[in-house]
Amino acid sequence: MESLPPDALSHRWEAYRLGDLAGFQQASNEHASILRGTPSLPSMSRGTSILERFSLREIFPTDRLIEVDLGSGPGKFLVESALQFPDRNFLGIERLLGRVRKTCRAASEIGLPNLRVWRLELEYTVRYLLPENSVWRFHLNFPDPWPKRRHQRRRVVDSEFLDAINRSLINGGEFRIKTDHEAYFEQITKTVARSDLWNTIEWAEEGYPRTDFEEQFLRKNLPIYRLRLGKRTSDPQ
Repeated sequence: MESLPPDALSHRWEAYRLGDLAGFQQASNEHASILRGTPSLPSMSRGTSILERFSLREIFPTDRLIEVDLGSGPGKFLVESALQFPDRNFLGIERLLGRVRKTCRAASEIGLPNLRVWRLELEYTVRYLLPENSVWRFHLNFPDPWPKRRHQRRRVVDSEFLDAINRSLINGGEFRIKTDHEAYFEQITKTVARSDLWNTIEWAEEGYPRTDFEEQFLRKNLPIYRLRLGKRTSDPQ
């Protein structure tokens, strides 16, 4: 299957994002012959067990490194990442149906064969549905900090969650976290420090797009806390 050239994809996404329907339709018409070959996003089917793990290699048309956006929201980071890195596969995990539909619509209409979205609860998916040694990078961008003390037990990142992330990563895999909440960031770093599964790596943007939240915080000159974790493949010396 032929894929859209990067400049055509970028043109279509910019028109789609800005609501430029005329520009979007023009870009669609210019590349209609290619887009007709783009596969639609697959529906999910389950086996007999709600704990049966998926095979990620079965949902993408090509065998490439897989990145997972945890809580992908309306899809800005996910879609723009798939545009930026067409040689990788991107999977979004999002619970809210409206956000999933928006992302799927953008990916389908732009023509992104390297993007898929699952409408599932994030923590359940990581702990029970993702196979071991399958993901190259996880992204957790601005998770809900649940700032009130009585709600903090709802925060997604804890030792068990980090263990599950680690199991799903391939050797050399990474977990990249961004948050604007200092106390939550400190909790995460302390939890990581108690584990022997991770190496802390110097942060590098590497061409990834900004999320809506990140752009909002930067406009307000608010701090953003970043953590890049590498899967440790051998015992520390």
